[in-house]
Amino acid sequence: MTKVIDANNIKYAYPTIEGTEPKLALKGVTLAVEQGQFVAILGHNGSGKSTFAKHINVLLRAQEGTLTVVGLDAADEANVWGIRSHAGMVFQNPDNQLVSTVVEEDVAFGPENLGVPHEELRGWVTEALEAVGMQGFEKRAPHMLSGGQKQRIAIAGVLAMHPDIIVFDEPTAMLDPQGRAEVMDTIRYLNREEGKTIVLITHYMEEASEADRVFVMTDGAVTDEGTPREVFSHKDRLEEAGLLPPLATQVYYDLKEKGLDLGICPVTLKELVDELCR
Repeated sequence: MTKVIDANNIKYAYPTIEGTEPKLALKGVTLAVEQGQFVAILGHNGSGKSTFAKHINVLLRAQEGTLTVVGLDAADEANVWGIRSHAGMVFQNPDNQLVSTVVEEDVAFGPENLGVPHEELRGWVTEALEAVGMQGFEKRAPHMLSGGQKQRIAIAGVLAMHPDIIVFDEPTAMLDPQGRAEVMDTIRYLNREEGKTIVLITHYMEEASEADRVFVMTDGAVTDEGTPREVFSHKDRLEEAGLLPPLATQVYYDLKEKGLDLGICPVTLKELVDELCR
């Protein structure tokens, strides 16, 4: 498989007031993401996961270590726009990404700035809206939509620029359960049907349970990695990171303490039900 994100010993400290000691937000992060993978990066607030996400899109640049995105060195100023054309980013608050008063104009904003000819724009916009299930909303005002719908429009705006990688920085944190479900359905579709490489920054364990690979960050460093089942079975490491396993896994541990070992450690409620029925 081809590595599309390759980070080695990334260190970064935010600027501080003169005379105070800088505190590292990233303390030597090393991880790799392969083409077409769905990767989740888990961590408590302040763990460094969002700081790392901003490096992928070169919103921040590593002070030590190396990072390549689609083979391009992120330290090279000449590669910034090349990387951003391949790696799109969706933020926590969709209102911060919506720039127009009409949905179709908002989705067209990105590709228009990339120089896509006007006669091709409508096709790009239609394709992006269909991918996120928002066709028919072209003439609607974004501020009149629900939180989940706004986030899907923000995703369409990124998707319209045809990125290979999409980084989601806690995209469901401000949404209600229905909005979260809508956005996660969209993320699954983009990965499985469109073949997009997905990097999901989250602290929701149930969202991470659907990833191919999970990285756990604690205090600026990667402290665990593996499949969701492998990571969620490391209960002590999750607790050290200030995280709890998903509900299905918690039930598994509770039953195990009572003397009922299901054998396989479930990561989804469906798996839990299947194991209980078996």
